[in-house]
Amino acid sequence: MDVVTAQVIQGRLDNIAFEMSRKLIRMGFSILIKESEDIGCAIVDREGGQLCEADTTPLQMGPIPWYVRGILAVLEGTGDEVHPGDVFIHNDPYLGASHSPDIGFFVPIFHEDELVAWSGTTAHHLDIGCAKPGTSVIDAVDEWAGGLRLRGLKIRDRGEDNDQLWRMITDNVRVPDLVRGDMEAQIAGCELGSRRLLELIDEMGRDRIFEAQRWAENYSERMLRAEIAALPDGEYFAEGFSDGFSDDLDPGRRDLRFAVTLRVSGEDLEIDLTGTSPQLPDRPLNMPLQGTVMCSILTVVRSVLLDSENHEPVPQNRGILRPLKIIAPRGSLANPIFPAPTLARAMSGQVLADTLVHAFAQVVPERCCAGTGAFSVFSYSGVREGAYWVHMDIHEGSYGARWDKDGMDAVDTLYTNTRCAPIEEIESEFPLRCRRWELNDLPVGHGRFRGGKGGLRDFEFLTDGYFSSEADGQRHPPWGIDGGGGGTPAEMWTTVGDGGDRERLSSKQPGRPGRRGQVFRAVAPNGGGVGPPVEREPASVLDDVLDGIVTAGDAETVYGVAIDLDREVVDQDRTAELRARMLDTTADVRVTGDAGS
Repeated sequence: MDVVTAQVIQGRLDNIAFEMSRKLIRMGFSILIKESEDIGCAIVDREGGQLCEADTTPLQMGPIPWYVRGILAVLEGTGDEVHPGDVFIHNDPYLGASHSPDIGFFVPIFHEDELVAWSGTTAHHLDIGCAKPGTSVIDAVDEWAGGLRLRGLKIRDRGEDNDQLWRMITDNVRVPDLVRGDMEAQIAGCELGSRRLLELIDEMGRDRIFEAQRWAENYSERMLRAEIAALPDGEYFAEGFSDGFSDDLDPGRRDLRFAVTLRVSGEDLEIDLTGTSPQLPDRPLNMPLQGTVMCSILTVVRSVLLDSENHEPVPQNRGILRPLKIIAPRGSLANPIFPAPTLARAMSGQVLADTLVHAFAQVVPERCCAGTGAFSVFSYSGVREGAYWVHMDIHEGSYGARWDKDGMDAVDTLYTNTRCAPIEEIESEFPLRCRRWELNDLPVGHGRFRGGKGGLRDFEFLTDGYFSSEADGQRHPPWGIDGGGGGTPAEMWTTVGDGGDRERLSSKQPGRPGRRGQVFRAVAPNGGGVGPPVEREPASVLDDVLDGIVTAGDAETVYGVAIDLDREVVDQDRTAELRARMLDTTADVRVTGDAGS
């Protein structure tokens, strides 16, 4: 196939996935879908090989091929058949799904009475019948505590709704209208994708569509192999740690380890997770291999080696996997054994992704960011007028500095890419009041380029309710690169009433009552820096001081920049003196270090 035709077909396919995502977002009932856009949309072939995906949340769209393969595995075991008009529902993390609240819907696409593809959507649902309200149940003891297990079931059979299955779902979730509304929106997105693919097949021919798929897979493989081949052969290691659990909740389970070894050999890249902590048999920080670990790895590999800033667009498909070998020891956090719970896998997955970036930073630091400040998830819930309300708040993190740019402030990080929900909508739908939402006042990761700042958010309960958290980043600050400083860890607090006593909370809260007037504060971490701070442009330091990001004292002692605050200018003479002294000190340290070694 010629390159022009292949690229035209790929563009048409990508537009189908984009249109599916817009329909799902417009029709969604919950804030998670219509505002945060915590969704995925894709078209795959009959075996699960990806043709296209929407540009939404990597953690949602990435596992869709494995969702389909999980459904096919269920069908093989049961002997059930696939028919036109069927709609499947699936959320099993041990058969391709990400975790139980990320529910997938899939419509089989038939052309001339032959199954040729699947149209799929995934989305995070506010409640799926977990042991506690919402889906941040950090003390779930097994997969059943993570809510309903919907394993390749037909929620519509040959065009007829399975009313008993619908009733079973709505009877077992706390916010049935929201959940069903979001599910119906997912099905509508799938049906749209099916229609659009059949229209494209009628226009361009079925064989041409799948010939273009093969061309795109070979192209993606070729592009990634070329980038790997440009790396120096060798072995590169990094380790990272998540908070784990506080001793009062779960003694002896702090500082869970994530180990990553990169092995570059010619055009092949091996990513070995040997040394990662063993699975937790009764806590939900375990990561499904396909639904989370692969998403974490592919997000980083693409962002480091195939980022659109330094590479032409490369479609995501099976070709990306061919140069990669993933080793994830069975029974570890990165490859758990059923029924180990996986509900809170997002926290582990982002530490894994950050650790993989750290390993890449030893090879291509100019393509990496410094340590990232973890995002967090908080659940607020309660009963009002006899009905449950549930709000899931995704609290943004921050990025570390890049090789030639400052880190990004207050954004969702790594494989999530969700949006912040508007305060006005949160306050109009739930008995919550947002008291503060701003950048935090903690120190950034200093450097030639500084780390990003995380947010600070205060939510007050207007009625009695319930609070739980799925968070991280309090015990291990984001790391710096090339002499850049580390970032600042996260914090979480609660206060009862105006002027009430403040209580410092650990990152994992399994659920606690929230009284009227009680305020919960989440402070996201600040990302790490890149390069020695003394090399930062004085004008940039001045801007940071005037913006309240860096103090005037840190400007002098860390950056060697003297600020005349009255005139809001850099004191050039004093700055030259400070930096000369700092550079002399640095040179002395380096000479001593070299001699000692």
